[in-house]
Amino acid sequence: MRLLVVEDNLPLLESIVQLLSDEFEVDQASNGEDALFLARQNIHNAIVLDVMIPEINGFEVLKLIRSEGLTIPVLFLTARDSLEDRVKGLDSGGDDYLVKPFQAAELKARIRALLRRSGSLTTNHSIQYRGIELFGKERDITVDGKPMKLTAKQYELLEYLIQNKGAILTKEQIYDRVWGFDSDTTIAIVEVFMHHLRKKLEPYGYHADIKTIRGVGYMLVEE
Repeated sequence: MRLLVVEDNLPLLESIVQLLSDEFEVDQASNGEDALFLARQNIHNAIVLDVMIPEINGFEVLKLIRSEGLTIPVLFLTARDSLEDRVKGLDSGGDDYLVKPFQAAELKARIRALLRRSGSLTTNHSIQYRGIELFGKERDITVDGKPMKLTAKQYELLEYLIQNKGAILTKEQIYDRVWGFDSDTTIAIVEVFMHHLRKKLEPYGYHADIKTIRGVGYMLVEE
């Protein structure tokens, strides 16, 4: 699971990232321009978004995201606590609204709730595709009821494919989501890992479900 946290108070931003990093992969931004750029990559499962951020405020960032057809769940995390602000945040396309100061446990619970509602996280912290089941917290995997070993990156790759089954994912999206913007590898690593993942799934017959979209990327077929 990958989150984007947007907050212009840098000590608070660092604190939130540290809080969430034990459960999620976390990217961060401290202004509206960077937040919009990262959100447009469409590689995150949810966004934690402050309202009062430089360059473009959080309400406007979300309006632009939604106008471009992006359905990423968004949790506003802000000191603006008036009823008018709450209504504005939800009407602009927000999925939840949490006022600062907040309790760490509540923030994580609300994020998990967003992920469950969006289908990224089930109530037992697992996701499924046909006979494949991934257990996010433990990063275990079973195929047709039998345990299977994957490396950390292979697991993240399969997780991303399952979360977006039926959708074409570009190599750039996969690279940014699994390896990150600051990785010192090249985009060619995507093909290498896709080959290895298919080999792992081949004994179970699921390798053929990962389709290569020539010149674009890959797609996991719908169940």
